[in-house]
Order: sequence, then structure tokens, then C-alpha cells
Amino acid sequence: MKTPTRALALSVLIAMAATGCGAAGQAPAGNAKPAESVTELAPNVVKSGFTAKGGNINVLMSSDFQTLDPGNSNYVQTANVGQLYYRTLTMAKETAGQPPTVVPDLATDTGKVSADGLSWTFTLKEGVKFEDGSPITSADIKYGIERTFAQDVYTQAPQELNAALDAGGYKGPYKDPAAVLKAVETPDERTVVFHLKKPFAEFPALASRSNTAPVPRAKDTKLDYTNHPVSSGPYMVESYNRGKSLKLVRNPHWDPATDSNRLALPDTFSFSLSTSQATISQQLLANSDPNAITLDSNGALQTSDSAKLADAQVKDRVASGLLGCNDVLSLNTQKITDPDVRKAIALALDRQSILVQYGGRRFGEITQSPLNAKMRGYVATELELDPSGKPKLEEAKKLLEGKSYPKTLTYGYANNRDAYKNTGTVVQQNLKALGIEIELVPIPAPNYYSIMASEQLPDIGRSGWCGGADPASVRTSADPILGPNNDGTSYGFSNTSRYFDPQVSKAMFELRNTAGTSEELGKKWSEAFGEALKSYPIVPLIRSHTNSVVGSNIRNAQVGYFFGGIDLSIVGVEH
Repeated sequence: MKTPTRALALSVLIAMAATGCGAAGQAPAGNAKPAESVTELAPNVVKSGFTAKGGNINVLMSSDFQTLDPGNSNYVQTANVGQLYYRTLTMAKETAGQPPTVVPDLATDTGKVSADGLSWTFTLKEGVKFEDGSPITSADIKYGIERTFAQDVYTQAPQELNAALDAGGYKGPYKDPAAVLKAVETPDERTVVFHLKKPFAEFPALASRSNTAPVPRAKDTKLDYTNHPVSSGPYMVESYNRGKSLKLVRNPHWDPATDSNRLALPDTFSFSLSTSQATISQQLLANSDPNAITLDSNGALQTSDSAKLADAQVKDRVASGLLGCNDVLSLNTQKITDPDVRKAIALALDRQSILVQYGGRRFGEITQSPLNAKMRGYVATELELDPSGKPKLEEAKKLLEGKSYPKTLTYGYANNRDAYKNTGTVVQQNLKALGIEIELVPIPAPNYYSIMASEQLPDIGRSGWCGGADPASVRTSADPILGPNNDGTSYGFSNTSRYFDPQVSKAMFELRNTAGTSEELGKKWSEAFGEALKSYPIVPLIRSHTNSVVGSNIRNAQVGYFFGGIDLSIVGVEH
């Protein structure tokens, strides 16, 4: 899932979901080394066990959400706030420091599979309602899914579930309203049946994606739906001023008896959507608003502020945890076509200096892959990158001998965080030694992944990925990051490097139709992903460890392994 302020994929793509580097605009030292770890990379939940209802939480953010529409979202921040106003058939329930567990949400269980593995049946709980009091039916679930097939309208709609369905050439409910999505049946108002191309062991996790959020057909306003998505969760939109503010209030028709996953403690959530990260960091550290939190990556902390996390007035207000989120550099394979040139770029990078721009060891660890050992069936890929992050400049230069390659490349970065720009400065310094000039191109953060999916795609771009539908599954990360599109003819939806190899991509496409346990398929996906990785369409950078300071009245502040920010489903406030 993409992390928009982690700048895709991370996803996203790379989607999702961050620290600055000293003073704004300050150039990093090219030979800087990562600071020693001052804390163990272990999870910390702030003042857990709180159950009192009431009060307001102020959520400070540096930019607006990419979208609030569950049918057009592949972003972890939207998934996090989405827990408050929409429900799905199943839910990925967070535990700090661990991959989330798939649990029932609107459905009574995590689905019943047919003997041949090709059908999954879900039954809706009784008494679930929309914000206007009307019942949520299986038809609303199906319509929510149908919308996500309209990729000409919803360019960021999640596609993992759709790719698994035996949907033929279905293109959504708009182009041909008479067309029928036969892959999803609704035999009665509480039953939803999915028909798959091939058995899919992790299908209950796919049912937790925002595709299955119910949407009443009569209330579908297409792209304007983001302004007021109809609530099926404990909160609903009272007001939304794009780019400025959002206020969520209680949904009077949400019944806690049907929902054991969300504590729904505060009465209201008030979002400020245009506060600079430096200001957010200072306000949270100073506790100037005891009711405040942020969803910005790495708690909006600036590198110069990191030492303050150990202060007596701050340390008990730091929610932290090692995430399933990874940042990578996506290399545009349509521009940088030679795998040796991409490999040379990867080898020349000083990833230790890049870690410094993220705040050092306190904020993450250098990684060799966006996959990790907590995934079922994971097999490590042996890359020639130095595991400690040191550059291999001489090896990089040798790879380029006699090669024709672009001498000028663009590096695009989301403009809401100094770390992203300063990472570009490191890349600029490193690649200059290879005779490659790098032009830094700032991109407005709310538009970052739209640009990454467009013809304005930069040659190099930072992306963040937080584990897909099931962060404990290799497939749900490997396939979106480097896999092909739904028919196997080109690069996939979240594949921001636009990687496509006739053999490796074909192998990934065939794996989608291969039966087996999650562990067995995890091994095969690891091997296919590893083959793709060896041609360096992406350069693994940092596996994130988030530190998010909260106000002194905040309770149950947990950093989600998947969300990379404070889990809004359980947070509360003393009042």
C-alpha cells in the first residue's frame, strides 16, 4: 500500500504511507555516517488500557489525504482514517511491532472457502447500517467492488482483489451499466460470494481492502464521493474543506455491538491539513496542544529534534515501532533501460548517508529488500549492495565502461518533508561521480503518486510500501511492487518503476494462478521477486521505525505496523 508522505509505494506504491534533515534546505554531508542507535527498535504504546469515551483529538498533518474515497485509495493514511468512517468484510487488526491479524468486520467470520478453493462466501452481520440509518446489504458491498473496476475514473483503486476475481473483461458500472460482475454474487441481502480464477490462500486479507467498503449506488457521486463518503463506521464526515480541515463526528447509526475492532473513544476528530512538519514537530514536542497527534510519517519529526525524544517531558509520550514499511528508490526502467546502468546507480549510492537524512538508526534500518523475514515463506535475495549501506563506487564505474546511458536524470520527491529532498541531494552527489547529473524536482505531496503513475513520472523517485493486503504475505507485497498488470501484458498498477520482463513478469503472472499454501507460494514469489530485484528496477533503502510524539492527554497511542502512524481505531483522549 502506498505511503503518500513516505515518498509508493509503497506500496504503496511505495503509497505510503519521516523526518527532515536539520534546517530546511540544508544540504546533507555526503560522507555522513548513521548515528548510533539510542533506543532499541522495539514497539512502545503510550498509556494503553484506556477505555473512557469522549473528548476531541486534534490531528495535525502537513498535507491533505490523497483521497477519502475507499474505492480510489491505495494509501495507508486513507486506510488509517478510513477505519473511522468505513468498514470492510474483514479487517487487518493492528498490533504494535507485528504484522496485523485478519479478523471479521462487517462479515460474521473471515469467509468460508469451497472445496476447490475457487469460491469464498461471506455473511454480513445483522444490524449494520449506514450513517442515514439504512441497512448495509450485500448489494452495497458488490457495488463498492464494482466501482473499483472503473480504472478510467478511479486511477488509484486497489487492484489485488480484482486481479484474483474471475471477472472477465468487466470495466465497472459506468461505461456499460448493463454489464454484470459475475465474479461477485449476492444471493440474498446478507450473503456475498466471490468466484476466483484460481485458489488464493490469503483471500480473507484481500477482503479487508477498501474495495469491500459498502457504497450505496444512489449516493455514488464518482470523483466527488471523496468529499463525503457515506459512513458505515463509528464516525462520519461533518465538514471537509479540501487542503485545510476535516472534522469527523460520531455516526449515530453505528452499533458497537456489531464491531469489536474499533474502540471509537473520542467524540470527534479534528484534522488540520496544512501545518508544516517543522511546526507539527515543535508543537508535539512542546506539548502545546495536549490533545494533538499526527499521522505524518515518522511523526513529522525533524532530524534536529530527534535527541529530544529522550527528554523527561517527552519520552513517555513517544509511540514507536518497527514497521512493515520500506522506502525504495524507483528507477524508471523505460528511461534507464540497461540493468547494468541501474545496478551501477544502486552500487554508487551511499545508503548510510540516506539513513542519516531519515534521522539515523532511531528511525529505521538499511534493508536489502522491501520484503522481510516476518513474511510467510520468505527467502532472502542476495544483492551485491553492501548490507551496511556503504557505496561501491569503483564497481559501479566498471559496470558503466563502454555503456551508453543518460547523463542527466530527474529525481522527483514529495515536497512536504526535508528528508526526501535531502535524499535527492545525496543521490545527486553520489551519481555525479558516475558522470550523471541529477535535477531535483519537487512534487506537491497530495499529487505525488498521481504523478508517479503519469507520463510526468521522474527518472528516479522515492517510494514507500507498507505490505499490501496482508503484510505477512510475500505475494501481497511482491506482486504490486514489481508484478505485471491484470492480463500480464505490461507493468502493474503500483509498479512505479514500470518494470516488465518477458520471462520474470510472465513467471509472476503464472504464480497468480498457482495453488498452494501461503508458505509454499511465499517461497516461489520470493524467488521470482528476487530475480526481478537483481536487475535493480528499485533500490532498497530504509525499513522504517516510526517515533510519533503525542500530546499528554492522548491514550492508547500505538504505531501501526502497516499504517506507520498512530492507529486511529483505538486511540483515546483524557478530558
